Amino acid sequence: MLTLASCLALAPAPAISSETPAAATNATSVLVVVGAAGEEEFGHTFAESAARWVKACLEAGAKLTTIGLETNAAASDLERLQQALASETKDGVAELWLVLLGHGTFNGKEAKFNLRGADVSATNLAEWLKPFRRPLAVLNTSAASAPFLAKLSGTNRVIVTATRSGSEINYARLGRFFSEAIADPEADLDKDGQTSLLEAFLSASRRTAEFYSTEGRLATEHALLDDNGDGLGTPPDWFRGVRAVKRAKAGAMLDGLRAHQFHLIRRGSDLALSPATRARRDELELSIAHLRELKGSLDETEYYSRLETLLLELARLYQPPGNAAPVPK
Repeated sequence: MLTLASCLALAPAPAISSETPAAATNATSVLVVVGAAGEEEFGHTFAESAARWVKACLEAGAKLTTIGLETNAAASDLERLQQALASETKDGVAELWLVLLGHGTFNGKEAKFNLRGADVSATNLAEWLKPFRRPLAVLNTSAASAPFLAKLSGTNRVIVTATRSGSEINYARLGRFFSEAIADPEADLDKDGQTSLLEAFLSASRRTAEFYSTEGRLATEHALLDDNGDGLGTPPDWFRGVRAVKRAKAGAMLDGLRAHQFHLIRRGSDLALSPATRARRDELELSIAHLRELKGSLDETEYYSRLETLLLELARLYQPPGNAAPVPK
C-alpha cells in the first residue's frame, strides 16, 4: 500500500503533510497524482517518482498536494483531484503543475489516467482546467497519454505526454526519468544554473530512449511536448539544445519556448525577480523570439527598431532601482 510516509522513506526528506504551504517567495502549486499501481513493481516505481517530486517541491518552496497516496480517505481520488483543482487560484502569474504518475488507457475514443476507483479522462481534465488562465503545466507520464495533449493544449500551457498516440499502451517509463531530471543540475542544457521544464523533458526523453536501446527492446513510448497551443506537440528529437528546429503550424510559435520558462526550482538571477517581473520578462522573451521568426518578412529598419524596444525594456527589468538604463533618442 502506497502512503505519503512510505513515499518519503524512499527519498528521505523532512516530514510533511499531504499539503505544504508555499513559501512567501514562491507561489507555485504542484499536484502530484499517483495512479492505481496494478502490480507491486509498478507501485514501487510510482512511489519513488512521487518521492522525488516531494523532495523537489520542498527545495522549491512550492505548495504541494499529493493524491493517491492516502489510506482510508473520505473521498475518492477522482473527487479529491477535482476538489484540488477547484480550490486552486485560476488567475495570476504563479505556475500550477499537475503531474500524473501511473498507467493510462485508450478505447479509441477516450483516453483515461487510471486512478484507484473511477478513472480521470482527458475530457474530465479539459473541463476542470477550462477556468485556468494562470501558467499551467500538465505532465501525463502514463501509457496511451497522447490524446490528452490535443484536449488540454492552450495558451500559456505546457502539455507533456509520454506517448505520441493512444495506441502506445505498454507501461511508460518517462515518469521515472522525469522525476529524476526535474532537480538534476546535469539536465541544465543552457548552463544557466537551473533546470527548466523543457530541459527536464529532453533529459527524461533521452534517458527513456537509452533504456530501450540498452535493453534491446522496441521503444513503445515516444514523448511529446506542446506549449504553443496548436495541439500537435513536438518530439524530443526535433530539438537542438533547447530550441526546436522544425517549423510549427502556420502562425504558431515553435514549441519549447514557453516550457523553457517554467522552473520548479529557481536559482540565480531568477530569485532576485518578483513573480510579476518574471512574468513580464517571460512575455518580452517570447515577443523577441516571435519577432526573430518574422525577421525575413519585415523591413530591416522596422525589425531592428522593434527589437531594440523589446531589448531595452528587458534590460530595465534587471536594473537596480534608481539605475534604470537610459532610453536612447
